[in-house]
Amino acid sequence: MSGVAPMTNTSRGRLHLLTAVSPRKGAGSSPTGIVGRCLARQLAATGDRVRVLAESDQLHDWPVGTEVVEGSVSRHPSKYAEAFDGVDAVFLAGAVPATVGAVLDTARDAGVRRIVVLSSHGPEYEEAYPPETWFWLAVERAVERSGMEWTHIRPSAVMGAVIEGTYPATGSDWPDTIRTGGVVREAFLNGGHYPFIHEEDLAAVAAAALCADDHVGRIVEAVGPPLGTRARVASIARAVGRGIAAVETTPDESREAWRRRGWPDDGIDVTLYALQEYGARLAELTRWTLAQRPSVHEITGRRPRSFDAWAREHAHFFR
Repeated sequence: MSGVAPMTNTSRGRLHLLTAVSPRKGAGSSPTGIVGRCLARQLAATGDRVRVLAESDQLHDWPVGTEVVEGSVSRHPSKYAEAFDGVDAVFLAGAVPATVGAVLDTARDAGVRRIVVLSSHGPEYEEAYPPETWFWLAVERAVERSGMEWTHIRPSAVMGAVIEGTYPATGSDWPDTIRTGGVVREAFLNGGHYPFIHEEDLAAVAAAALCADDHVGRIVEAVGPPLGTRARVASIARAVGRGIAAVETTPDESREAWRRRGWPDDGIDVTLYALQEYGARLAELTRWTLAQRPSVHEITGRRPRSFDAWAREHAHFFR
């Protein structure tokens, strides 16, 4: 096992293990590195210790004091058993059905007490299909059978996904097209909506699940409100201080543009479906979001951060 920072054994606070994997464009995949770095900062601020098990392209830019170990929960996780030593709780991000059992065996053997899963918004739909086709639901069910305490966090799309290059496809080329041409080209530009949560808010929900007992045995829908595509463009324009041209394309044109950028069909299909569905059922799905309990607001104790705030914080990516 190779590490960027050596593992240490101190008495300061509980030790949490966070996992991070390379960006994935598959449907429902969150940016594990961006969320993990936010979470590491928040946990360290409480006096707890943080260790990270990260794939090679996610080893850098962690907060000072974070123990960083190179490894993967998706490839031969038992090789990195030492990373679980002394760990109280694991934030399991980037797990896959093929190896989640080995991850859980390793964690249980090391005495880990709690597993908090970064899942996806929508595993309930997988129940209609044969278990051998499950992905997110397979990970969740394995964790539930592990004998350890568990919480599943099912987030909506993460605002920072466009920076790390993870799902959804909407907005994924905007940093390039806005910087180079001051333009956005995308399907469902006028009517399309997609639900987003700020990565700091998602990390705060994860911190609560790791550190408190309130959410044990619970599925937490960490969802943000549906945001209009044109409204997101306007937020970025205000943040960068200049106009951005917006050109509506056909779904097929967006599909081809996203394919050229390496997006798989499942990620594209779900993105296009959700943009259209949330636009057509905006009032209903907004009510569903607001009805979730506990809400992100209730868990974190503060109002969720807005896309306007996110755009101001990340304006340099679009200049």
